[in-house]
Amino acid sequence: MRILVVTVVHHPEDARILHREIAALRERGHRVVYAAPFAARQMTPRPNVEGVDLPRAAGRDRRAALRAARTLIAERGPKADVVLLHDPELLLALPGTLRRWRRGGRPPVTVWDVHEDTAAALVMKRWVPRPLRPPLRLAVRAVERLAERHLRLLLAEDAYQQRFRHPHPVVRNLATVPPEPPEPPGDDRVVYLGHLSRARGALELIETARLLGPDVHVDVIGAADPEVRGALTEADRDGVLRWHGYLPNDRALGLLSGALAGLSLLHDQPNYRHSRPTKVVEYMAHGVPVITTPTPLATDLVETYGCGLVVPYGDPASAAAAVRRLRADPELRLGTATRGWEAALSDLNWADHATEFVMCLESWVKEASVPPTPATSSTNPSGTGPAGTRPGPRP
Repeated sequence: MRILVVTVVHHPEDARILHREIAALRERGHRVVYAAPFAARQMTPRPNVEGVDLPRAAGRDRRAALRAARTLIAERGPKADVVLLHDPELLLALPGTLRRWRRGGRPPVTVWDVHEDTAAALVMKRWVPRPLRPPLRLAVRAVERLAERHLRLLLAEDAYQQRFRHPHPVVRNLATVPPEPPEPPGDDRVVYLGHLSRARGALELIETARLLGPDVHVDVIGAADPEVRGALTEADRDGVLRWHGYLPNDRALGLLSGALAGLSLLHDQPNYRHSRPTKVVEYMAHGVPVITTPTPLATDLVETYGCGLVVPYGDPASAAAAVRRLRADPELRLGTATRGWEAALSDLNWADHATEFVMCLESWVKEASVPPTPATSSTNPSGTGPAGTRPGPRP
């Protein structure tokens, strides 16, 4: 297949997009064109991926990025078998384009990969004026319903099914788990992996590092929102923690092994209540004990697999105490690390699901290539799709 992958929001090295989905497509021999904000992120495409640079959509200024994306999708979409979109903003670039494609013949299969609950996430977007958030949430829900009528959908979480009328395949945010047991956790280094913002607990992370003092080093890996960059820069300058900034996925994961604990200090926000924190799965995959706030899916992982400790929201003292507890108890530290890795290897391993993702796209392309007849409809006789779900309407 020829696949056009498009994002104007996510980092070009996004683990889900590049290191899982694109990697799985290429391993099956498919040709991928990856359109992303490479220059804006000071990145260049990987040597084995054909890259197209797009402006970045950030804050309130998203018009230039959407215009560029609309032009690209209109021009290169008809040459592809699949157009795989990763941002809800890109849905705004489609209506006229879809109509032109249909008039011109067989359109590509157009897929929206639903990464998050966009309407719930609006409450955390400080660039969205507070009075506009309720009507924007309603508008987002309306756009989602419209997308379900005209596109194929992939969901990152089972809970996202509740937002849609029909079931859709779920491509979970899993980890690529090393097959060999990882390095045992040490006793002098804590890690944080992921984007940094107030809602993701960046300020609590800084205070936790301050409370731990010089005996425990804190490595922080990830890009940061403007509102917390100053505090992180100051903490790094003062030796409170080491902020590495954004690192490509393979380099970032290399810093996890041997850590005493991995922190996930998300706030109690609607968008986090039904999302599994990817960082928690990555910690488990690399044999790092988890310390997390009680978001439901993170708590479920910790309690189901015994892979870490749960601390209250907004409580750096409790987070620091959990680190000290693991540091003082080598048996607890090794047990949580080992159980986490074993669970990730058996239940949360992307390698076990990558083929399902690719076969889902392949089946949609195959279905779209068959002209409908009285005996052939867009829904197969059993009414189910490749992941045990009923396919949505033909794109």
